[in-house]
Amino acid sequence: MKNENRECLENGISLARENWPPQERDLSLPNVMPVPYLENPPEVINIDRGRQLFVDDFLIDFNIRGTMIRVDHTPVKHPGNPVFFPQTKLEHNEEMAPCAIAKSGGIWFDSNDQLFKMWYMASYLGAGCYAESKDGVHWDRPELDVVPGTNAFLPLHIKPDSGSVVIDHEADPSERYKMMLREPDCHPMQKGIDPQAYMMTSADGKHWKEVRRTGEMRDRSTLFYNPFRKKWVQSIRDHNDHIGRYRRYRESSSFLGSAKWKDCKDNVCWARADRLDKGSSTQPELYNVDAIAYESVMLGFFQILKGPPNPIGESTGLPKLTEITLGSSRDGFHFHRPQREAFIGARREPGSWEYGYVESSAGMVVIVGDELYIYYSAYAGDPKRSESKSWHSNGTYANGAVGLAKLRRDGFSSMRATFANAVTQTRPLCFSGSHLFVNANTAGDRLRVEIRNLSNEPISGFSFKDCMGFLGNSTASEMVWKDKDLKSLAGQSVRYIFQMDRGDLYSFWVAQDQSGASHGYVAGGGPGFTGPTDTIGNNSSSQKF
Repeated sequence: MKNENRECLENGISLARENWPPQERDLSLPNVMPVPYLENPPEVINIDRGRQLFVDDFLIDFNIRGTMIRVDHTPVKHPGNPVFFPQTKLEHNEEMAPCAIAKSGGIWFDSNDQLFKMWYMASYLGAGCYAESKDGVHWDRPELDVVPGTNAFLPLHIKPDSGSVVIDHEADPSERYKMMLREPDCHPMQKGIDPQAYMMTSADGKHWKEVRRTGEMRDRSTLFYNPFRKKWVQSIRDHNDHIGRYRRYRESSSFLGSAKWKDCKDNVCWARADRLDKGSSTQPELYNVDAIAYESVMLGFFQILKGPPNPIGESTGLPKLTEITLGSSRDGFHFHRPQREAFIGARREPGSWEYGYVESSAGMVVIVGDELYIYYSAYAGDPKRSESKSWHSNGTYANGAVGLAKLRRDGFSSMRATFANAVTQTRPLCFSGSHLFVNANTAGDRLRVEIRNLSNEPISGFSFKDCMGFLGNSTASEMVWKDKDLKSLAGQSVRYIFQMDRGDLYSFWVAQDQSGASHGYVAGGGPGFTGPTDTIGNNSSSQKF
């Protein structure tokens, strides 16, 4: 029977409506964020939505001894970086610190016209501009009519500081593109107060109209959408002398509803740098959190400030050090962050284009065949600008550009076998589909799957010896058994046991048909996809490496 006091998510996680979002978060101590659904997982996990990733302990039953280990992976930076850098008069001029960065916009693949699209900042706190690409590496700056002769998508009197552009696939076409945009503290129209953010919409991503304002917020505040709960979320930066920068959380079922607040303190305390984060020249602070739905989870990019303080960086004209660490969430609020080494780091070498200030932006991850394209911004700095009288034109914010890093599809974490007959076993799962797929790379022997009942006994016809197995390297390969069809187990609660000698298992999922379509969320989109979820399966990937 449905419990009106609780919200049940597709995966089986149950949330208490009377305490959501959680109100009791105390950020005075650097405690690691608790993740309730990992401490008390559902009795049975529904896996109908998306590829199932090993980014946490949610799927694996560690009460039963397994012999595979979980391994975290990081992307490889493109050798041709940066793929986008200051070139035009708006991006490179004497009055402002030159840059072309997507931190206050986003990079998406738009299914409407199958193009990569970038909304970015031209010169630091200068202008909001637009670029597009057919391959995600080579970018064009089309001339727009907003500011004739330029690619600006906003009038030049609007100065972008922070915010996000989001493609809303489910919206009225006239509001398909949504943006939250905060102007900078140094804007001449501001008088010593924190600016409000514009809530804006667009039919084409090039012509925007303001529809509402938020309350006053600090810089580097951003916006994301949680489709698992159909909530718009504002990730709002706040600050106090004790813990430095931290985040507040505001959610609403509507884009405009997320802006209906006046005082920043009315928003829930959410996240901070904790005792596991690593500083460099100062104690770490949480600079920003971007998030997006990918397959069956929300990915979170946590931007950690490691130092030095702003005045120190400005005195040298070199960027402060921020780097991106990875988190994941299955409810959109509680994020699990097991790996605190940089997911995308800076290169603290003199002359490097990515010396520091590494930042993410909306869109976050684009799926391109068997790979994930992950875009990030970084700064080289400019010591010649260290004497600038204005902090925002100082060299510490100069020569920002966009880089590209690539990762195997689903490749954030894997279950790894390092010796013969290594196994890992899931918690009880249920599904409605009929075809089991895996993303795996085996080394010399086959990956096999056994399906067991809740008494942990092999189900007849679904044992290891009945499984045909998989040998090779593929981001989507179907697992089959000699005489049994997986459809016969639909609706039942079962456990999967994966076995192999050597190699990595990155994900698994149950599809409705042999296309392998996961119906999971596709983050910032990708070539071939026609909406927010994967409905095309194998046709979107070359499968074999």
